[in-house]
Amino acid sequence: MQIDGEHLRLSDIFGVAFENEPCSIEETAAGLLDERRRSLEIISKEKTIYGVNTGFGILADHRISPDDVNALQKNIVLSHAAGVGEPVQRELVRAIMLVRANSLLKGYSGVRKCVVQRILDLLNNGITPMVPEKGSVGASGDLAPLAHIAMTLIGEGECFFDGKVVSSSQALERAKLQPLVLKSKEGLSLLNGTAFMAGIGACATHTATQLFEQAILVAAMSVDALMGSTSPFDARVQQARRHPGQSYVARRLRETLEGSEIRTSHLDCDRVQDAYTLRTIPQVYGAVKDTIDYVGSVLNIEVNSATDNPLIFENGDAISGGNFHGEPVALAVDFLSIALTDMGNMIERRIDRLVNPKLNDLPAFLTNGEEGLNSGYMLWQYTAAALASENKTLAHPASADSIPTSGFQEDHVSMGAWGARKLWKIVDNVATLISIEALLAFRALSFRHPKRSSAVIEGLFKDIEEIVPDHKEDRYFGKEFSDVRRLLFRKAGLSNL
Repeated sequence: MQIDGEHLRLSDIFGVAFENEPCSIEETAAGLLDERRRSLEIISKEKTIYGVNTGFGILADHRISPDDVNALQKNIVLSHAAGVGEPVQRELVRAIMLVRANSLLKGYSGVRKCVVQRILDLLNNGITPMVPEKGSVGASGDLAPLAHIAMTLIGEGECFFDGKVVSSSQALERAKLQPLVLKSKEGLSLLNGTAFMAGIGACATHTATQLFEQAILVAAMSVDALMGSTSPFDARVQQARRHPGQSYVARRLRETLEGSEIRTSHLDCDRVQDAYTLRTIPQVYGAVKDTIDYVGSVLNIEVNSATDNPLIFENGDAISGGNFHGEPVALAVDFLSIALTDMGNMIERRIDRLVNPKLNDLPAFLTNGEEGLNSGYMLWQYTAAALASENKTLAHPASADSIPTSGFQEDHVSMGAWGARKLWKIVDNVATLISIEALLAFRALSFRHPKRSSAVIEGLFKDIEEIVPDHKEDRYFGKEFSDVRRLLFRKAGLSNL
């Protein structure tokens, strides 16, 4: 894959991050880098430019002598590597690196081509900087985590290489790569920007997008297993409201349930209306889809944007602005966290409806064998409740907070880094909730046989049947839930997660 600063997609980021796809620089973009670098070197001899020949943050009024310009860039990398906590997942660091490289390729940062190329060299050689998860407030970019990435570029700090934690200098030597010697502005440009929150947000949003189709399929299986009506999915109902996501989800439910014998068997039953967790799937899941699509559009803009400061323009102007502020991403990832949390709330309630004997005509807790002696899947609703509750706490918007930094120079911050990290946790929890619902809906549907569901749902039933053993009495059920989760990820094109 080639990157040019303009056309990076979320799926591309996921491919490089999780599938180790190689990447290179598009030739035209490389030429632009050389041109802007020459402009920066010329104007920096004549003008005072923030971060090039000045200090940083509140120290911006301190002029740096020409002899110390390169040392300034190394110093900012080392001093700003103030992250703490557990290392960020290796694949997510790869996503962050790619986003930063793509942003630098736009040319507004004034860095040399070799800086961008070295980031790609690390990616292509499997060298992943060790980045502590905590430390960014998402204001002047994701300074602390990006500094830890920059440290590996200059041969400092530690990284993951060949499955081990080694010094960055050792990894570079083994890969036959020289540590970068940073020149004016390059240290600052590696640190400024929203790559941390945008990279993690991109992977989370892509994952949510891919899993969403499986979530609709699983919800449809639950509808049939619980003898739900398809009337609420009628196209005319959706057209009366016109939200695109709602119409899309209703159509997918109709298509998925088409031809179900189970549905036909209770067309004339006395039930007037289903519970909301069955009846309003289009309204709730549709709103989630619209949110996913919106957040995807925000991130697609962000990962192809210049988020450095100052920016170097084609006429040589160096303008200090605020493109490094993470608010656009922070608000978006918080929005998606809220949407997915509510989707998880609905899934948990359907899980309860599948196992709760007060809410269905199925064996209590989907047990086989003697009731009382066997508890069946009772406790998996507890697990679902725990996950849903955890998400509710995680969904509190990080962007609602702001703590001034840098001696009140950076007096409003986005907290987008924490927002993106929380989103990644929520996506993982929702994936597990979908998996729990899938297995329980599968077990519930088995009690409806020999009446058959639709061809699509029976296809999923068969897929699950092939990987989980028959249920005759209580046993440890954890492995079958894990196996179903892997199945859904594979069907979603996310096998490497």
